Parts: sequence; structure tokens; C-alpha cells
Amino acid sequence: MSVWDELVGQEEAIEVFRAAAQSELAEATTHESAMTHSWLVTGPPGSGRSNLAYAFASALLCREGGCGQCSDCKQVAAKTHPDLATLTTERVIISIDEVRELVQSSQYSPAVSRYRVIVIEDADRMAERTSNVLLKALEEPPERTVWILCAPSEADLIPTIRSRVRSVRLRVPSVESVSALLQQRDDVDAATAERAARHAQSHIGMAHRLATNSEAAERRDETVQLALNIRGVRDAVMAAARMLEIATADAKAITEERDAVELVQLRRSMGVAEEDAVPANLRSQVKNLEDQQKRRATRSLRDGLDRILVDLLSVYRDVFRLQVGLDAELINAEYREQLTAAAAGNRSDDTLATMEAIETARQRIDSNVAPALAMEALLIQASRSNAA
Repeated sequence: MSVWDELVGQEEAIEVFRAAAQSELAEATTHESAMTHSWLVTGPPGSGRSNLAYAFASALLCREGGCGQCSDCKQVAAKTHPDLATLTTERVIISIDEVRELVQSSQYSPAVSRYRVIVIEDADRMAERTSNVLLKALEEPPERTVWILCAPSEADLIPTIRSRVRSVRLRVPSVESVSALLQQRDDVDAATAERAARHAQSHIGMAHRLATNSEAAERRDETVQLALNIRGVRDAVMAAARMLEIATADAKAITEERDAVELVQLRRSMGVAEEDAVPANLRSQVKNLEDQQKRRATRSLRDGLDRILVDLLSVYRDVFRLQVGLDAELINAEYREQLTAAAAGNRSDDTLATMEAIETARQRIDSNVAPALAMEALLIQASRSNAA
């Protein structure tokens, strides 16, 4: 099985990368099969940006062009290949020191493969000053170094970087293709896979989580129920508080187990038993780990709130479709009766206003507005639309 097999719905992008991996490194050109030193993979969340980036990395580093079975492919999958460097942020932004370190490592020649490959996930999380550090590396790259950046869209990067990369745009895979992947890869039954893919709106990672984690699926169902049961300001305020609790619990579930494992591994590397106190000269390392975990928790909470807002948007999207007479392809088809009642009790203009309020809430949370205030403002707007 090759590294391309689990990439669903991206046939055109796969062909571009497959052809490039088989060609010789040359100056950037518009030819479809040309290889260039810097790439940008863009696409909506869940489209598989990072998965495609690492598949391309495997194809470049594998002697068989990405067979998926050899030691090179397995090392890329584990992110331990000697000619692969990665930067995956678990914080709100990528720091300038992280990029400087990566730029320095990009000057090394390949150790065992044809290329040295550097992957930056969430490249959109670089501030302009940090982006300028990366820009210098892209302007004068070593002959056998390949950069692969991942971001939601080209607009998320500064223009000077966009002008120095070859961009490949991914599309949202179909519900059917994501469902088929879950059934094949995760051994999920057809009904559960279809529901998870539909609720995740073809976001592959989220679909996997909804299909394999019953608690995550239950939290999403509760979010939908809360939205459909808002009748006034009091309901809105209580729903906002509960949704914040749901997002916090979801973020905690994702990070808590990993935090504990990291602490155990750090203690083991320092030679400190679990029941022993950490020596004073080693406490700074524990403190650094705790700081990293706090920053990751902040991002996880934001991501959890964003998932809730996306779920809310799916509810009002379904309501709007019913209001304009499009009753097929509902995301939340299990709630058709309640959605129909909501559609009958509101005007389509009010529903659109609520959908705009959801986007405003996302922007506010991204701008460090207190999540509780942003959620309350959103749901109060929704309650007023319902009252209207």
C-alpha cells in the first residue's frame, strides 16, 4: 500500500506531487510535473493538508517513490527520518526562534536520501516578523532542500512568501469518500461512518474522532440540542455557559493524557522516579514543559470552541436550507423534526443574521475576546432571531 492510498478526494493534487517526486530538482516552473524547492499546500480544515505533505515527503525520501512499507516511509510516518525536519505548533503562534532553528537545519545536506525535506504545519500561525526569517531561506535554498508549508489559504501568508512557493489547493472530500475511509481504515460500521463523516462535514480528523470516540459524539449531539432549544435570553446565557464547559472538557480530553505521558517521559529522561521530588537544578525543565502544555491547552480550548461554532453553523445552515425549500443533504438529518420546526418559526433573514453572528464570534475569539462573552453575544443574537 503506497503513501497515497489513504488520501481521499485529492486525486488532482496527488498527481501533481507524484509527478514532481519523480522528476529532478530544478528551478520553479509552470510545467505540471516540475519539481521545485518550495511548496504550499492549502485547503480547508480537515482536507488532509498535513497528510498530503508527509505523503509527498515520503515520496521524496523513499527509494521506491513512497511505497509506504520501507524503513524510509515508516520513519517519515513517525517523523524520525534523518532527512526530515518538521515544525508542528501546539500553541497559538509559531515562535521566531523555532523558525530560526529550522532555517539553520535546512542548510544541511541530505544524509541518506536525495533530498532534505522540511514540513511546516499551520504556517499561517507565523507572525510577519517570523515569516520574514523563513523568507530568507526560501529566497536562497540549498540545492537539495525542499520546503513544504501547510495553511488554510494563500492569503494567510505574506505576499513575498506566496510569490516563492508553488501552491497546490486541496478540496473538501465527499462524505461518501470519508465514510469509506473510516470503514476501511478504522473498521467502523457503515452507519456510524456515514454519520461521523456527515457531522464532521468531511473533516477527516474530526470524522475519525466522532466515529471512534463516543464521548466526543455525545458532546456534539448536546451542542446541537442546546442550539435547537434556545427560546430566550436566559436559555442563551445558560447554553453559552454549557458550550464553554463542553469545549473545555473536549480540550481536556485531548491534552490531559498526553500531558501525563510527556511528564513521565521527561522524568525518565532525567533519571527521576515518579515518587521522587525533582532536584532543584532540573526544575526549570519541568517548568518549561508545564509552560508548553499550558500554551497547548489554550490552543486546544480555542480549537474546541471553534468546533462548537462550526457545529452551530451546520445547524443554522440546515435551518436555512429548509426555509428556502432545499430539504436534501442536511448535515444534522437526525434532527429533521426540530430543524423543520425552527425553520417554520423563523425568517430566513434572521437565520442568515445568526450565521453571520457565528462568524463574528469566531473572529472575536481569535482576537482574544473572552470566550464566554463572545458565546453569550452570539446565542443572544440567535435567541432574538428565534423570538422574531
